[in-house]
Amino acid sequence: MRTQGGCDCGRDRFGAAPARPGAAHHRRAMLEPMPEGDTVWQAAKRLHRALAGRELIRSDLRVPAHATADLTGRAVLEVVPRGKHLLTRLEGGLTLHSHLGMEGSWKIYTPGERWRGGPGHQIRAILGTAGPTAVGYRLPVLELLRSSDERRAVGHLGPDLLGPDWDPDVALANLLSDPSRALGEALLDQRNLAGVGNVYKSELCFLLRATPWLAVGALPQEAAESLPVLAKRLLEANREQPARSTTGRRAPRLFVYGRAPRPCLRCGTAVRVADQGDGSRERPTYWCPGCQTGPTPRYRDSTYAGRNAGAPAPRAPAAAPSSPLTSPSAEPSRE
Repeated sequence: MRTQGGCDCGRDRFGAAPARPGAAHHRRAMLEPMPEGDTVWQAAKRLHRALAGRELIRSDLRVPAHATADLTGRAVLEVVPRGKHLLTRLEGGLTLHSHLGMEGSWKIYTPGERWRGGPGHQIRAILGTAGPTAVGYRLPVLELLRSSDERRAVGHLGPDLLGPDWDPDVALANLLSDPSRALGEALLDQRNLAGVGNVYKSELCFLLRATPWLAVGALPQEAAESLPVLAKRLLEANREQPARSTTGRRAPRLFVYGRAPRPCLRCGTAVRVADQGDGSRERPTYWCPGCQTGPTPRYRDSTYAGRNAGAPAPRAPAAAPSSPLTSPSAEPSRE
């Protein structure tokens, strides 16, 4: 039987002591449907507090490459977020690397609690202790590797918006390295900066008053320089919040994402949605054609037409909200 040695029992990276045997853990990990850097940070925090310092008495990795792996008897040392990746470090120099993709999640359950994260066939990982049990659902990436080889899994990532390696100058240089690339695609490329997903992509473009199809190199210098700073500000403001907000308000929480065909909060024009991808994946992208400048998709795009067809005529808002999360230059105002 392995001991729980090797665990740093001081304050952790999330500002709390690791879990101790006998401590109550009644909160389950509740992730938003669209995992991004902030929600992955939250998942790491919850997993760390539930598992760190505890010995595994059950392990089940339901992927072919690691179906026979047995992690029982090993203590969980820590759970670390890296962009949109999760690194669960174990005693004995092993790391369980997972990625939530678009629909994955880790849930934490107390003994006897019913598992409600989805049907059994969607479970990809089970890490059980004498107390809490962590269950990974719909994980598109799950691999066991030596901790010394973690760079193989996350070494390609750019500066982490919520990590200790954050460097806005490097992030900006990465984004501008391909000036002809569409802004939305550049933001989703985790090699440029790690942590932005589909929601923040649309929201950042809105705050910069640029469509997601505008070439990165066409951004005004001031807007380009503010982009990494604004992205970090938004993710930091949301990493401790139960529900993501870019407006700084309870409702509406987001400026454009998920709002088509409702009116823009800044100018009243109907928000639109289309797919934007790099050829290998397509994601819904929201923007306001009234106050965001740059190229837009053609109307014959089937997704674009389908999601906006038959929409009622929008009404301009009586007053546009301001956001304490954004700088005055990016703040929405009625035009």
